[in-house]
Amino acid sequence: MSQAPSALLLIATGCQHCPSMLQSLSELIKEGKIAQLEIINITQDPERAQALNVRSVPWLKIGEYELVGLKSKTEIIQWIDKSSNPEDMSAYFEELMTGGEISKVQQLVEEKPDHMKTLFEIMASESSGLSARIGVGAIIEQLEGSEILINTIETLGEYCQNPLARVRNDACYYLGLSHHPDAIKFLRPLLDDADDEVKEIAQEALDEINI
Repeated sequence: MSQAPSALLLIATGCQHCPSMLQSLSELIKEGKIAQLEIINITQDPERAQALNVRSVPWLKIGEYELVGLKSKTEIIQWIDKSSNPEDMSAYFEELMTGGEISKVQQLVEEKPDHMKTLFEIMASESSGLSARIGVGAIIEQLEGSEILINTIETLGEYCQNPLARVRNDACYYLGLSHHPDAIKFLRPLLDDADDEVKEIAQEALDEINI
């Protein structure tokens, strides 16, 4: 039996949605789905909110996941279940990017570059939302020419073989942003791709690298 996670909830006096979150979490700790619940009223302890860079409440942390805004009891249970497998960060990253927290995802990637594989999984997933894929692009553009991006060239090269043209397209674009000659071997074959847009992006990426 996996150990129940701890939770940290930040609320504020007058917050419309905080009581509902507090009730749900109180029920979950009674049910044994949460091992420990810490509650901070940032009206009385604003320094704690500043230390955690919390700008709005309710704010909930379960394991590695930081969640902003009202979450139903069912949603909280889903995140509790996800916390038992923190290696699967796709849903968390999508949640953050859809909620406008792209900078938070970028911070996590910079702190742990292995999270780049999660960005690529979102890029390639047929179920990922458009806003999440746009967020992935925005983060990778900020990593242009960086060692973090260069170290993913082989992985991006594999995505150049993806059956979806949009995935090949994105992989070409990101390889170009690496500005590294190791990407050339993956880009050149796509100059003969069946999709005209992929061919165009591959050529543009090669032009970027050859500058």
